[in-house]
Amino acid sequence: MNFMTANYTDVGIKKKTNQDSMLILQASTNAGNVLLAALCDGMGGLSKGELASATMIKLIAQWFSEKLPKLLESGFDRNQLWDQWAKLVNEGSDMIADYGAQIHVNLGTTAVALLIVGNSYYILNVGDSRVYLITDKCNQMTKDQTYVQREMDAGRMTPEQALNDPQRNVLLQCIGASRTVVPDFSFGTVQPNQVFMLCCDGFRHVISPDEFYQAFNANVLTSKEVMVENLKKMTKLNISRNEDDNISAILIKTL
Repeated sequence: MNFMTANYTDVGIKKKTNQDSMLILQASTNAGNVLLAALCDGMGGLSKGELASATMIKLIAQWFSEKLPKLLESGFDRNQLWDQWAKLVNEGSDMIADYGAQIHVNLGTTAVALLIVGNSYYILNVGDSRVYLITDKCNQMTKDQTYVQREMDAGRMTPEQALNDPQRNVLLQCIGASRTVVPDFSFGTVQPNQVFMLCCDGFRHVISPDEFYQAFNANVLTSKEVMVENLKKMTKLNISRNEDDNISAILIKTL
């Protein structure tokens, strides 16, 4: 499997700092080309959010270079991947929380990660950043770990009510703010000519799935330049609709 990738980030119209951090890493291995993408959104209401997200991204990058090669050599067991990712997230959470205690501030971050090995994808999720898979439509692949998602799951809130609920950004888990973090994991099969999108909540609050499909389906994304240009267009659309958070996204097209 080969890949075409792009990413874009903007501080937005309200915040003074960009608290989002991202990475895209690729390697040629005995298992073929592998790709890891990750996006972390430092919590907007917490101090030093940009440090929390950058710390988690650094740990994910270290895992890619140090742990993944050994996992591939041993035959790549999915359960071992989940165990390593769960340990990684909780190590990061402890590190971020301990640093926050030392400097007497609260800080935390969400995290989504996508790993593609062979014809399979693997997803990690903590918080409310998201992974989408764009095929013949825009499919949300992660479930938000939020108060409003829990209320919707319990039948106490409709999706329409959740959009405008004052607690829509309240997280049930946060790396650094939750001492024990339980990530969500998922996996599936990937095919050529599909598009994955990782994004922070600021990128998708005011954009519909159909608008994402129109901008990011595989037939439209004919080059890296088009990918970047369409990310910029969606960012401008967010800003025109008064999105006040940081705005960040990653695109991966399979070839």
